[in-house]
Amino acid sequence: MYRNDLIELIQYAPTTQSVYAEPVLIVPAWIMKYYILDLSPHNSLIRYLVDKGHTVFCVSWRNPTAEDRDLGMDDYRRLGVMDALEVIGAVVPGRKVHATGYCPGGTLLAIAAAAMACRSDDRLASLTLLAAQTDFTEPGELALFIDHSQMHYLASMMWNRGYLSADQMAGAFQLLRSNDLIWSRRVREYLMAWNADSTRMPYRMHTEYLQRLYLDNELAAGRLLVDGRPAALQNIRVPIFAVGTERDHVAPWRSVYKIHYLAGADVTFVLTSGGHNAGIVSEPGRPNRRYRVAVKRTDDLCQGPDEWTRNAEARHGSWWEAWAEWLAAHSGAKRVAPPAVMGAAKRGYRPLQDAPGAYVLQR
Repeated sequence: MYRNDLIELIQYAPTTQSVYAEPVLIVPAWIMKYYILDLSPHNSLIRYLVDKGHTVFCVSWRNPTAEDRDLGMDDYRRLGVMDALEVIGAVVPGRKVHATGYCPGGTLLAIAAAAMACRSDDRLASLTLLAAQTDFTEPGELALFIDHSQMHYLASMMWNRGYLSADQMAGAFQLLRSNDLIWSRRVREYLMAWNADSTRMPYRMHTEYLQRLYLDNELAAGRLLVDGRPAALQNIRVPIFAVGTERDHVAPWRSVYKIHYLAGADVTFVLTSGGHNAGIVSEPGRPNRRYRVAVKRTDDLCQGPDEWTRNAEARHGSWWEAWAEWLAAHSGAKRVAPPAVMGAAKRGYRPLQDAPGAYVLQR
């Protein structure tokens, strides 16, 4: 229902007669297509949320070209997160948003939330980070490919093209315990198609992301500036739900866990079985699923990850169920009628085309 030069915003039709007042915004990673979270009806995280009575919006990133070489991290924040929030505010005016980000999308969302907090922008009801790092001192095996010499090589290569091609990026990820990126047989055909459907990254954005976050760790150190002011995670006051996966070699769970040391809000942390993909897309009913969960209140003492693992409650099943309970607990008690898409037309927003839109089809 919205399109700019970087994103399309998808609004999903309701499947329930009433919905929670607070909508959910999903910001996926821009390195792959959004439909990792909406692969098929039986394992779609988005379908699960809609069936639980949530109004769901999802960002679909455009595949950049050489002409987009100068798009930077802040362009992704403004055109991605902030524009999406503006549109949602037109569709459901006056309602706060449950913001959710996956992998780099979660990191970007955390930056946006910190910048909003610095400006007393209170449009968020909560923040959910799925396999998303905010401290990059221990980034895992990807660090093997990111040092100053590799940055110089990548920057030189991207300078000539204007972007990092999908096959170059995919080559690095295929070396990161590729077996952990393969799911069960019943969804393997979907995963293989999705893995082959990767996207490019603009020269400036990718260079800034690797240099400022992976190498310089500016976000955790409080040195990352947004419009001249620090994007300090300590300023975030909305409750946080963070998920790490046991066998994640892209965003190792001990790295994801460091949100405990940075946030000034209640943090509910989940450690689930599986890897970077299968641990997140882990629908109820899948056999042998398990997870641990614990809440750290703002006035609780921090625990290290090993102590947390010993003390956290162990559960069988899908972490989706715990998240659904958490979202419900942080939503208004009164359910409302689903929002009418055309209700935002007077503010310039109306349906453009049926989902999945045009950007997801770009090569």
